[in-house]
Order: sequence, then C-alpha cells, then structure tokens
Amino acid sequence: MAEQKKKVKTILISQPKPEGKSPYANLEKKHKVKIDFRPFMHVEEITAMEFKEQRISILNHDAVIFTSKNAMDHYFGMMDKLRLRVPDFTKYFCVSEAIAHYLQNFITYRKRKVFTGEQTLASLIPIMQKHKESKFMFPCSDVLKKQMNKSLEESCLDYTKAQMYRVACSDLSDLSDVKYDVLVFFSPTGIKSLLENFPKFKQDETRLAVFGPTTIKSVEDNGLRVDIAAPNKNAPSMSMALDQYIKEANKRKR
Repeated sequence: MAEQKKKVKTILISQPKPEGKSPYANLEKKHKVKIDFRPFMHVEEITAMEFKEQRISILNHDAVIFTSKNAMDHYFGMMDKLRLRVPDFTKYFCVSEAIAHYLQNFITYRKRKVFTGEQTLASLIPIMQKHKESKFMFPCSDVLKKQMNKSLEESCLDYTKAQMYRVACSDLSDLSDVKYDVLVFFSPTGIKSLLENFPKFKQDETRLAVFGPTTIKSVEDNGLRVDIAAPNKNAPSMSMALDQYIKEANKRKR
C-alpha cells in the first residue's frame, strides 16, 4: 500500500455539504487540502398510486419509525397525497434528537409521544420493545426496503417497511474532466452512481475512501480498490480515517 500513498490535495465527498460546523472544515484547514461535496444520489417522490400498489394501510399503524429527514418529509407528504389526517395517538420513534426535533415541521410536538435513540436504529429497538403492542410503520426508500435489518428482524416487533420515495443516480456529467485524489463513499448506491455516470471509470491513482462493510463489498465486487476504510479500530468516523491517511501520505515528499 505504501506506493499508493501519494500526496492528497483534493477530495470529493459524495454527499451534500453538511450544515453548520463540520469536521471536514477542520480537515481542510489542518492539511491545506481542497474538499468538495457533491451528492451522487438524489431522492424522488413516488405517486400515491405507486404507494397504494404496496397494499399498506398507514392508519393501521399506530407508531412510526424515522431514521432520516427524507423519510419524514415523504411520510407526511404521502399523508397529504392520500388526504389522510395524522391520528393524535400516533407514536414517533426517531433515531436521533435532530430528527425528533424535525417533527416540529409537521405536528404539534409537545402534544405527541416522541421517543429518541442514540443515532442508530439498534439503539432505538429497546425503547420500541416497551411498546411491543404497537404496529410500527417504517417509511423508507426503495433501496432500504430491499435490505434486511438485523436489529428489526430479531426484535420480534410487528413492523412494516413502506416505500415512500426512491433513490436515483444524479447526473455527474459535469465532473467528467475533473480529477480528485480521493473520492469518498458512504453507501453502495454512491458506487452505483459513479459507475453509471462513468462506465469507463478507471481507478488508477485515485484513492477510494469507503464507509461501512456493505459499501466496501460494493467497491470490491466492482473490481475497484479500497484505500481508506472506515470505521476501523483507530478511526470510528470517515473524517478521522481521512485525517490519518492524509497525515501519512502528505508527510512524504513527491
């Protein structure tokens, strides 16, 4: 791997630019690198008819699981499309405080039963199990609906995955002549977008920074090389993994 550790000057992160303070801003300043953000995927609405084809009754569920703001936007958006009123007794289970606070855009927050986890769905399961008599709806994308979630499968809870939106590859044609030293990916859908936009993509000296085992598998299944993997025992976050890699790579004179 030593020969691959060439100096890093530019990084492209395949996600929208974070709001507020970001560890990537500190990374830029610390190592004097240029970091750009560009979502490789975007979210599209599905129609009321497409939702009805799933044969799921929203009002038969008295609890909703939210793992993202996108899921929340499209859940309440679908309620509007179907001209349904959100029952006052509905319970909301959110993976984080930030997502729970986002509920204020749709409901009178103080009058509802809202429960929060600690950033992960797994952390929310024990709280949900205290309400095991409930029927849970899990609004999600087409991608997430197809994926098995071990925590939910083993929870013995009565839940239904409901596709509320789809994830589509973004048009990246304007990047065709732009080169980055490091490309950063957080999901297999990001790798899919890369290869759909650039079917002749050759990695060569481009480093791929990859988060999570499913994304790593996607990279390897497509014959590409993982240069920076996170999380790992020394770097629980992508920003930390990049920091360690850049520190090592840029100390060498090229």
